[in-house]
Amino acid sequence: MNLRCVVIDDEPLALRQMEAYVARVHFLEIVQSFDNAIDARDYLAVDSSVDLIFVDINMPELSGVDFVRSLDNPPMVIFTTAYSEYAIEGFKLDAVDYLLKPISFEAFERAAIKARSLSELRALRDSAKSEDIPVGEQSAEKECISIRADHKTSLVKYSNIVYLESAGEYVRLHLADGGQLVTLFRLKNMETTLPADRFVRVHRSFIVNIEHITGYTKGRVFLTGNEYAPIGENYKDSFAAIAQRLG
Repeated sequence: MNLRCVVIDDEPLALRQMEAYVARVHFLEIVQSFDNAIDARDYLAVDSSVDLIFVDINMPELSGVDFVRSLDNPPMVIFTTAYSEYAIEGFKLDAVDYLLKPISFEAFERAAIKARSLSELRALRDSAKSEDIPVGEQSAEKECISIRADHKTSLVKYSNIVYLESAGEYVRLHLADGGQLVTLFRLKNMETTLPADRFVRVHRSFIVNIEHITGYTKGRVFLTGNEYAPIGENYKDSFAAIAQRLG
């Protein structure tokens, strides 16, 4: 899967470096580059085929953050900047990644691969929807859940799921057999899909399988395979009820 890219940076040397980096990654295709965000915004208003934007945060007239906020339907975004304190603002906008200048090619390539993985997961999700595949839904037997991951739909037994971990737009399933599955799905949606008598949310980023709980302390629940998950302040009461059931 190739990604069509736009590069934006007001520093000529930085812009040329990013263009050179894009050219070195075989699945990236640069369609346009800009030395200011205003021209880039005008371009994106008429070209909706762009998949990924590399944009500097610190630019005159219109910053990279304000530029992304101004877009009605922004593509994937990777921010670049010389100032690490802007990272939080970037991730609040669901940026794929954040590259701190001076940017090494290795860091650039890792961010590009992350963007490609996200794009592939989204494509799989859309494909599943078009085929009416019940991704993230219970099977008729109610003993497993269908998960779209690794270019296919897998039926995963509830008993094989130790815990689920949120990773932004993804959910990572940690399995009893030692494997992992990563799917493009929100943890909140997964929580409503899983049976409440078998799974409990213990943290805003973690859901655990009750049958895999091996012990717990004040702020942590221990699980099969020497795994553990934190217990969040807002979930202590619900976990306390489960703990009573466990004896």
